[in-house]
Amino acid sequence: MSSVASREFFWDTVPALANLLLRLPTLLEWHYLESDRVFGDVGEGAVIRTGLRILQPQEAGIVFLSQECIGALLACSFFCLFPSSNRGEIHLPTINFDHLFAGLYNNGKPNQEQKIVCLIHYFHRICSCMPKGFVSFERKVLPLEQNHLRISYPEATFWNKSTVPLCSLEVLHSGFIEDQQYEALEVDFANEYLGGGALHRGCVQEEIRFMINPELIAGMLFLPCMESNEAIEIVGAERFANYTGYASAFRFMGDFMDKKSLDSLGRRKTRIVAIDALCNPRTRQYKSKNLIRETNKAFCGFLYHGKHQSYLKDPPQFACDNIDSGPGNESMDYEAQDNCHIGYTSLTITENCRAQKSLCSISGSEENSIFIESPLHVENEREPAVDALENSRHGDRAGSITEINIGIATGNWGCGAFGGDPELKCMIQWLSASQALRPFVLYYTFGEAALQRLEEVSSWILSHNWTVGDLWSILNEYSSKRLNGETDVGFFSWLLPCLQENHSNNTVEEMMSE
Repeated sequence: MSSVASREFFWDTVPALANLLLRLPTLLEWHYLESDRVFGDVGEGAVIRTGLRILQPQEAGIVFLSQECIGALLACSFFCLFPSSNRGEIHLPTINFDHLFAGLYNNGKPNQEQKIVCLIHYFHRICSCMPKGFVSFERKVLPLEQNHLRISYPEATFWNKSTVPLCSLEVLHSGFIEDQQYEALEVDFANEYLGGGALHRGCVQEEIRFMINPELIAGMLFLPCMESNEAIEIVGAERFANYTGYASAFRFMGDFMDKKSLDSLGRRKTRIVAIDALCNPRTRQYKSKNLIRETNKAFCGFLYHGKHQSYLKDPPQFACDNIDSGPGNESMDYEAQDNCHIGYTSLTITENCRAQKSLCSISGSEENSIFIESPLHVENEREPAVDALENSRHGDRAGSITEINIGIATGNWGCGAFGGDPELKCMIQWLSASQALRPFVLYYTFGEAALQRLEEVSSWILSHNWTVGDLWSILNEYSSKRLNGETDVGFFSWLLPCLQENHSNNTVEEMMSE
């Protein structure tokens, strides 16, 4: 840190942080007074709790915090004021910055210093001009027990029988997830403990995201580690820094002015979902139980849980041809959207209609579409609080655009430091996003050599109208052969000869039988 920057920090920023700390009791008092009013009156005495509290594992819930309150909480972390003696016992990650500071010594690396520079820059920004928005932190859960009132944890049979069409997949060999322009749900390649090594020595995808969007760190205060059927979605975190490099090459590169607009709840339209992959899975990633685990983990994160609480028993009319949306076509026919709306769906309108027909086919009848065999089925009767939550998140109160256009922006989740198979993980995310009724996937390869043929493979698959079930079946076939030592090549190399041999429109079943 230069002498000028040091003087500014100690003379201006530190006193301002001290004043912000003194305001924390007042900020928390206001927070708890308002926390049950975020979604207004939901009727029948029901409220949606959004107050600051520990969201325990298997406890689906949401916390809303003002950016000012987050700033004060992170100031507590900076000055190492949070009790830390029993956090490990209740599976909470580190929240104070002491380990981060300690990383500067004992063979400290430059990237550790650069992480601290990012945080100091954040504190300087908020002390100069406090942002007035809000950030929400949501624990998303797919219950393990089968329950007709909630979405349950899918088993292999569900994935195998799914007739939901695969969504579009756009391959990007350059660029970064955080720079995407479509307001897509951005994937955090997370550790089971939110933030991973952000406040230790880590400096890969998740840790870097927490440095350039420091408000994400607040979730580490009250969100214990994720279990296999859980994900964490954070909406509204502002970006404050530019950067370059990765891991040991990471460097702070100056200020970033986040120009994303706010939703009706005062949150920036930055949606980040944390999903943790199996760590160093090697050959066990090809076992059926682990394929299910990874697919359900991604599905839990990609699924919009509010709207999936109810599917219509009477399917809508399918007068939706020649209507499309997604990257490259942001204009929508909202009346047509309403006609095609089947509970929550993020499909383009044409895909939406196809998916509705496909979901009907799972239960065998379009006339009596109750989806008995689908874990996505619930009854029409719903809690008022669930309705209010989904309505507020699904679109603002002024009736502007809903989240029907929100796709997924992701990349090599569970690969790199976690050691997963990039070809397998890519396909898992694609079919999970499709089953979650997302309209598109933006896939950033980050120059991964194994994914050079991703565009070729995905184009062929889409041209033959594969469904989620088709892709799942082929993945299982490949994984079984890989596990049994019948092949040692990657999924694309194994699949492409099959595609060439079966280019005459053979079905997936015929391909697998040959």
